[in-house]
Amino acid sequence: MSGLPVFVSAGEALTDMLRDGADNWTSQVGGSTWNVARVMARLGVPSAFAGAVSDDVFGDALLRASAEAGLDSRFLQRLGHSPLLAIVYERNPPRYFFVGDDSADLYFDPDRLPAGWHGAASWVHFGGISLARPPLRDTLLALAVRLKEQGVAISYDPNYRALMDERYDPVLRQMTALADVIKVSDEDLCGLFRCQDPEPALAALRALNPGALYLYTLGAAGARLLHGGHTWSAPAPEVRVADTVGAGDASIAALLYSLMRQPEAGMDQHLRYAVAGGAAACLAPGAAPPTLEQLQQQLPAVSVYNHQAVQS
Repeated sequence: MSGLPVFVSAGEALTDMLRDGADNWTSQVGGSTWNVARVMARLGVPSAFAGAVSDDVFGDALLRASAEAGLDSRFLQRLGHSPLLAIVYERNPPRYFFVGDDSADLYFDPDRLPAGWHGAASWVHFGGISLARPPLRDTLLALAVRLKEQGVAISYDPNYRALMDERYDPVLRQMTALADVIKVSDEDLCGLFRCQDPEPALAALRALNPGALYLYTLGAAGARLLHGGHTWSAPAPEVRVADTVGAGDASIAALLYSLMRQPEAGMDQHLRYAVAGGAAACLAPGAAPPTLEQLQQQLPAVSVYNHQAVQS
């Protein structure tokens, strides 16, 4: 492997420990930023996940899944620290906590990445719980600032989790101000802004960076794309849902894929890809990255509405 990836996602890769019944547990590889990298690779974009995992059986599983996805292995660091685990003890509604006080992810070192990688990358993605876990948080914030100064495009998905309390507010402000593309869901907004109505929260978030492109996902109701004074919306196509895990990660990845591969396309087409990507991810159980063929099969079923055009 000689060429460097054009897309890099930096953050956390972890293991979900899922409770099935009183004493039955299953494990599943995961992590928001890691999932985005896997989707991009599955869509055919030379990609990497930049992060650290444990040097044990949990890290082995993440290494295998990364290789199966086609991610550049030079960006995944193996360290002799404990694994990062998400203990999901109830599924509906989800109740969970994280185990990883001194885990490998916290020791990720950008200086160990391949020489010249930031010159090859056109986009770098940030988000997930990695930005809520010091000292990794500070490492990634500093990296995002450096990349922005070097002209690399930044995407950001906070992907709200319970540990993102008021201590996360400065991170939200800084990353939103840095990012070119920001993905957020209605549930994210209510959690991040500690409110019941996501619409004022969305307006407050956009005020932090009015020039950014915002992908606002609404679950089964579809998504909106917002840029400047323009809004495009698209209902979700009807699909036979096997699992919604990873749908949000697939939607931001599909949007970035569209922006990278067809930059001349209109915002309606970019949103169509984002919604189709999220729908395609629901076709298989677990955070299964959709193929480009699966994504494209969903495109004809996605209708996009330009709200500016309707108002005029």
